[in-house]
Amino acid sequence: MLRPLLARLGSLSAVLVGVSMVTYGFVFLTPGDPAYTILREQRQSPPSESEVAAFRAEHGLDEPFLVQYSAWLTDALRGDLGMSYYQSEPVTSLVLAHLPNTLELALAATVVSLLLAVPTGVISAVHRDTWIDRTSQLVALLGVSMPNFWLGYLLILVVSLWLGLTPVGGAGTLAHLVLPAITLGTGMAAIVTRLVRASMLEVLEEAYVDTARSKGVRERLVVYKHALRNALIPVVTIVGLQFGFIINGAVVVEGVFQRPGLGTLLVDAVFARDYPIVQGVVLVTAVAFVLTNQLVDLAYVALDPRVDRGDRS
Repeated sequence: MLRPLLARLGSLSAVLVGVSMVTYGFVFLTPGDPAYTILREQRQSPPSESEVAAFRAEHGLDEPFLVQYSAWLTDALRGDLGMSYYQSEPVTSLVLAHLPNTLELALAATVVSLLLAVPTGVISAVHRDTWIDRTSQLVALLGVSMPNFWLGYLLILVVSLWLGLTPVGGAGTLAHLVLPAITLGTGMAAIVTRLVRASMLEVLEEAYVDTARSKGVRERLVVYKHALRNALIPVVTIVGLQFGFIINGAVVVEGVFQRPGLGTLLVDAVFARDYPIVQGVVLVTAVAFVLTNQLVDLAYVALDPRVDRGDRS
């Protein structure tokens, strides 16, 4: 038991170190001098060479790549993600201040997607090859193909501007959360719907389902009690993985709805060349993605105790 756990922790650590190194490398190789850009923005005038040199020395930007990366990684392991170049605040504090809004949006989008996908996938499978099935598959295809930003602007136009039912943007209340959650959750719902349908079709052909029917169990109980529980096992994987992608997708949706979160923090940092924030947000997102995968493993065991986590390590 201990060996698989240590092996898993080792692989997860290697993934996070790899992500941090790649991110830091891309930032390091980005054209332009962040010291010059930030000083010029702060002072509204071109800085002198001595001022640029002082800024670079203060933030360690004059050191070689490996020295910079090693120092940053050592601090990150202690929970210190550095100081924002532009805002002169700890990156850890900025990330923690924006993280709740992003997690709230991701969780709400996941709930929306499951509320839409699971019933639709089950109904589609039960009514296989009927107009209900074909319609749900068409809607799922449209959901997968539709860009989040386009759907977001469409919902703002219709629901917020024409009907006046929700605020155009911002955060703080349930009304501010509804449209972003629908926008972000629609794409995931389309994917999960198709997977639920395929999984249900496979499970409904199993022998134990025929046995339950032969014993006179009502069809509703056969579908939702016996078949759906087992059909959800592969769905858990895609939901867990999609949650990680949803956190990434929040970058676009938060921008559309002007919702404060990691997405808006990251976009603003990229344009401002505030590289410590970029590195911090990417690292936190990677950690969230990895932890989500571990929760998927736990959900596997909860749904089917026969699944041996040690065998999948």
